[in-house]
Amino acid sequence: MPSRRVFMSIAAAGAGGLLLTGAGVAPARTLARDPFTLGIASGDPSRDGVVLWTRLAVEPLGPDGRGGMPARDVDVEWELALDERFAKVVRKGTETARWKRAHSVHVEPEGLEPGTEYFYRFRAGGHVSRVGRTRTAPAAVSPMTFAIAACAHYEHGFYTAYKRLAEQEPDLVVHLGDYMYEYAPKGYTALGGSVRHHTPGKCATLADYRMRHAQYKSDADLQTAHAVAPWLVAFDDHEIENNWAGDVSASGAAGFAQRRAHAFQAYYENMPLRRASLPGGASMRIHRRVDWGPLARFHLLDTRQFRDDQACEDGLRSGCDDRLATGRTLLGEDQRRWLLDGLASSDAHWNLVGQQVLMAQRDSKVGPGTEVSMDSWDGYAAERTRLLTGFRDSGATNPVVLTGDAHMHHAADLKLDFDDPDSPRVAVELVTSSIASDGDGYRDKGRMAETIEENPHISYLDQRRGYIVCRVTPEELRADFRTLDYISRRGAPAKTGARFTVPSGQSELI
Repeated sequence: MPSRRVFMSIAAAGAGGLLLTGAGVAPARTLARDPFTLGIASGDPSRDGVVLWTRLAVEPLGPDGRGGMPARDVDVEWELALDERFAKVVRKGTETARWKRAHSVHVEPEGLEPGTEYFYRFRAGGHVSRVGRTRTAPAAVSPMTFAIAACAHYEHGFYTAYKRLAEQEPDLVVHLGDYMYEYAPKGYTALGGSVRHHTPGKCATLADYRMRHAQYKSDADLQTAHAVAPWLVAFDDHEIENNWAGDVSASGAAGFAQRRAHAFQAYYENMPLRRASLPGGASMRIHRRVDWGPLARFHLLDTRQFRDDQACEDGLRSGCDDRLATGRTLLGEDQRRWLLDGLASSDAHWNLVGQQVLMAQRDSKVGPGTEVSMDSWDGYAAERTRLLTGFRDSGATNPVVLTGDAHMHHAADLKLDFDDPDSPRVAVELVTSSIASDGDGYRDKGRMAETIEENPHISYLDQRRGYIVCRVTPEELRADFRTLDYISRRGAPAKTGARFTVPSGQSELI
């Protein structure tokens, strides 16, 4: 295994858009400037393949969303090697970066060896990209390390958490939504104000979404996190619009179907997704399964496209009986059945359900009565009970729910009845804090203690920024909740705020 120092130095060597001088077929046309300003990425690994991604942009924030690229297709060469210096190239080819898809490239090499580390890079217009590292899923049981991340509002702080995540060299990164935010500059202000500024306007057009993705992708720490490991990605609300639900716009704006189509197209263009996720207008399939050998199966969910509108006009609400209606759905019947069927048929030792909004009940009101979020599973309580009952009845081994959205770390037990102390535990939920959203955050120990006392199934809360690193073996899953004390300036160290272990066969945190 190459050292991180060696890999990072090799990877960075291509970041400046070096002119090609050696091997490879010279492209028919050259580009005067580096087109790899948005970095590279890989994703959705299988035993014999992976997705390799890049998007060409010589001017990332060009006002038309095209990244300063010409209105013509561009050939892009790619290479996959067993070593970071590309002495042992095992696959190579040429893909066409089509201008109608923002010059994005999604390569799906097949026939690779399972459980193998690979290195990849791209060439176009006389330039070479940085080097990325990826890996295929193993064929046999093998310990793994994966990171969980979510919620990276660009204005609210620097992406130091992505940098610290990359330094831990996980085998896989699971990103659970709010990869980018659609707000206009200062449209959502964190405590302490904005550190950076969004591109102009609230995202509505295809050019808007493309430009916003380009702004986020231009961040060096995010590019490093993508270059170090393959990612599994799924959107939440802000990749489209805050708190959207199915075909309902939270803002009530007209033309939401067209806006959604624009957002989905830009999301696909900028993510390491397989062709199976290519949008069809205002719809896009992101719920899917990814196996990591016999050890783990990831069930990735979509908690936006198929949900009913939030009850009681959304927000934190007390006394909202509508949220308890038995017919309300967050997943939609087809997706819920897909998940439960997948759990029932899974032979994996760990079944990891990646989804976007808090599943555990969280009562924010101290004392009598309840106050819960209508956008989370608390707003769809009857379906949550059906789902958790399905978890129990599926016979799936070791279900663990992985969650984003909340902007604070949670470690929680999932129960059939959260108001009954004797109700059986069905699964464990690990909720990551945000990479940047809400700025530096804070740790009000008194308030956190009150919330845990009100919700005894929640073991840990922390409002600092961060991510989770999970180490998985057949015997246990260990989760390190990593925290940073600040992101309003660069250089914060990351430390472990809490560590929990889920022993195999026991749906509880210790």
